[in-house]
Amino acid sequence: MPKHHEHRHMPYSAQQIYDLVADVERYPEFLPWTAAARIRSRTPVEGGEVMEADLVISFKVFRERFGSRVTLYPERSHIDTEYIDGPFRYMISSWTVADTPEGGCIVDFHVDFEFKNMILQRIIGVVFDEAMRRVVGAFERRAKVLYGPKR
Repeated sequence: MPKHHEHRHMPYSAQQIYDLVADVERYPEFLPWTAAARIRSRTPVEGGEVMEADLVISFKVFRERFGSRVTLYPERSHIDTEYIDGPFRYMISSWTVADTPEGGCIVDFHVDFEFKNMILQRIIGVVFDEAMRRVVGAFERRAKVLYGPKR
Protein backbone atom coordinates (compact mmCIF):
# COMPACT_ATOMS: atom_id res chain seq x y z
CA MET A 1 0.00 0.00 0.00
CA PRO A 2 1.61 3.27 -1.08
CA LYS A 3 2.31 5.72 1.71
CA HIS A 4 3.95 9.08 1.40
CA HIS A 5 4.97 11.81 3.84
CA GLU A 6 6.15 15.31 3.02
CA HIS A 7 7.59 17.64 5.66
CA ARG A 8 8.40 21.04 4.16
CA HIS A 9 9.16 24.54 5.27
CA MET A 10 7.27 27.04 3.11
CA PRO A 11 7.70 30.82 3.18
CA TYR A 12 3.98 31.47 3.70
CA SER A 13 1.80 31.69 6.79
CA ALA A 14 0.08 28.59 8.11
CA GLN A 15 -3.25 30.35 7.46
CA GLN A 16 -2.39 30.93 3.80
CA ILE A 17 -1.43 27.29 3.18
CA TYR A 18 -4.38 25.98 5.20
CA ASP A 19 -6.79 28.15 3.15
CA LEU A 20 -5.20 26.94 -0.08
CA VAL A 21 -5.52 23.25 0.83
CA ALA A 22 -9.06 23.71 2.18
CA ASP A 23 -10.25 25.30 -1.10
CA VAL A 24 -11.03 21.97 -2.80
CA GLU A 25 -13.22 23.55 -5.49
CA ARG A 26 -10.17 25.32 -6.95
CA TYR A 27 -8.01 22.17 -7.28
CA PRO A 28 -8.62 21.75 -11.04
CA GLU A 29 -6.97 25.15 -11.58
CA PHE A 30 -3.55 23.96 -10.40
CA LEU A 31 -3.42 20.39 -9.14
CA PRO A 32 -1.91 17.83 -11.55
CA TRP A 33 -4.28 15.23 -12.91
CA THR A 34 -7.34 16.90 -11.34
CA ALA A 35 -9.93 17.41 -14.07
CA ALA A 36 -12.90 18.48 -11.91
CA ALA A 37 -13.99 19.09 -8.32
CA ARG A 38 -17.44 19.37 -6.78
CA ILE A 39 -18.56 19.88 -3.20
CA ARG A 40 -21.48 17.54 -2.38
CA SER A 41 -22.19 18.93 1.08
CA ARG A 42 -20.87 21.02 3.97
CA THR A 43 -21.74 20.27 7.58
CA PRO A 44 -20.58 22.28 10.60
CA VAL A 45 -19.04 20.17 13.38
CA GLU A 46 -17.45 21.10 16.68
CA GLY A 47 -14.19 22.84 15.89
CA GLY A 48 -14.67 22.85 12.14
CA GLU A 49 -16.56 21.61 9.14
CA VAL A 50 -17.03 18.36 7.23
CA MET A 51 -17.15 18.59 3.48
CA GLU A 52 -18.05 15.76 1.14
CA ALA A 53 -16.37 16.33 -2.21
CA ASP A 54 -15.91 14.61 -5.55
CA LEU A 55 -12.70 14.85 -7.56
CA VAL A 56 -12.23 13.61 -11.09
CA ILE A 57 -8.68 12.38 -11.62
CA SER A 58 -7.45 12.05 -15.19
CA PHE A 59 -4.11 10.47 -16.08
CA LYS A 60 -3.49 9.17 -19.62
CA VAL A 61 -6.30 6.65 -20.28
CA PHE A 62 -7.32 6.55 -16.61
CA ARG A 63 -10.24 8.82 -15.64
CA GLU A 64 -12.04 8.21 -12.34
CA ARG A 65 -14.30 10.07 -9.98
CA PHE A 66 -13.88 9.50 -6.29
CA GLY A 67 -15.62 10.90 -3.27
CA SER A 68 -13.95 12.05 -0.07
CA ARG A 69 -14.96 13.27 3.33
CA VAL A 70 -12.78 16.27 4.16
CA THR A 71 -12.74 17.40 7.77
CA LEU A 72 -11.47 20.94 8.26
CA TYR A 73 -10.12 22.06 11.64
CA PRO A 74 -9.24 25.74 11.10
CA GLU A 75 -8.21 26.46 14.70
CA ARG A 76 -5.63 23.64 14.54
CA SER A 77 -4.66 24.27 10.88
CA HIS A 78 -5.36 20.59 10.24
CA ILE A 79 -7.25 18.79 7.45
CA ASP A 80 -8.17 15.08 7.37
CA THR A 81 -9.45 13.35 4.26
CA GLU A 82 -10.99 9.91 4.05
CA TYR A 83 -12.28 7.99 1.08
CA ILE A 84 -16.04 7.55 0.53
CA ASP A 85 -16.43 5.95 -2.91
CA GLY A 86 -14.68 5.35 -6.21
CA PRO A 87 -11.67 3.32 -7.40
CA PHE A 88 -9.90 2.93 -4.05
CA ARG A 89 -10.01 0.13 -1.51
CA TYR A 90 -9.17 2.88 1.01
CA MET A 91 -7.54 6.30 1.06
CA ILE A 92 -6.65 8.59 3.93
CA SER A 93 -4.60 11.75 4.01
CA SER A 94 -3.87 14.62 6.34
CA TRP A 95 -2.38 18.08 6.21
CA THR A 96 -1.04 19.89 9.27
CA VAL A 97 0.36 23.40 8.97
CA ALA A 98 2.14 25.36 11.71
CA ASP A 99 3.79 28.77 11.73
CA THR A 100 7.47 28.82 12.63
CA PRO A 101 9.19 31.44 14.84
CA GLU A 102 11.62 32.34 12.04
CA GLY A 103 8.75 32.96 9.60
CA GLY A 104 6.91 30.82 7.15
CA CYS A 105 5.37 27.53 8.15
CA ILE A 106 5.99 23.82 8.36
CA VAL A 107 3.69 21.67 6.23
CA ASP A 108 3.20 18.00 7.07
CA PHE A 109 1.34 15.95 4.47
CA HIS A 110 0.60 12.23 4.80
CA VAL A 111 -1.25 9.99 2.36
CA ASP A 112 -1.95 6.25 2.38
CA PHE A 113 -4.13 4.46 -0.16
CA GLU A 114 -4.77 1.31 -2.13
CA PHE A 115 -6.64 0.93 -5.41
CA LYS A 116 -9.26 -1.81 -5.80
CA ASN A 117 -7.76 -2.66 -9.18
CA MET A 118 -4.36 -4.36 -8.72
CA ILE A 119 -3.18 -3.41 -12.24
CA LEU A 120 -3.79 0.24 -11.44
CA GLN A 121 -2.11 -0.24 -8.07
CA ARG A 122 1.04 -1.61 -9.74
CA ILE A 123 1.13 1.21 -12.29
CA ILE A 124 0.73 3.90 -9.63
CA GLY A 125 3.21 2.19 -7.31
CA VAL A 126 6.02 2.82 -9.79
CA VAL A 127 5.48 6.60 -9.89
CA PHE A 128 3.74 7.19 -6.57
CA ASP A 129 6.44 9.06 -4.62
CA GLU A 130 7.21 11.34 -7.56
CA ALA A 131 3.49 11.99 -8.10
CA MET A 132 3.00 12.97 -4.45
CA ARG A 133 6.01 15.30 -4.58
CA ARG A 134 4.45 16.91 -7.66
CA VAL A 135 1.14 17.35 -5.82
CA VAL A 136 2.77 19.09 -2.84
CA GLY A 137 4.89 21.13 -5.25
CA ALA A 138 1.71 22.23 -7.03
CA PHE A 139 0.36 23.62 -3.76
CA GLU A 140 3.64 25.44 -3.19
CA ARG A 141 3.58 26.93 -6.72
CA ARG A 142 -0.08 27.93 -6.25
CA ALA A 143 0.83 29.71 -3.00
CA LYS A 144 3.50 31.65 -4.90
CA VAL A 145 0.92 32.70 -7.51
CA LEU A 146 -1.67 33.71 -4.89
CA TYR A 147 0.56 35.21 -2.20
CA GLY A 148 3.65 36.30 -4.13
CA PRO A 149 7.24 35.11 -3.99
CA LYS A 150 8.76 35.01 -0.53
CA ARG A 151 12.26 34.51 0.91
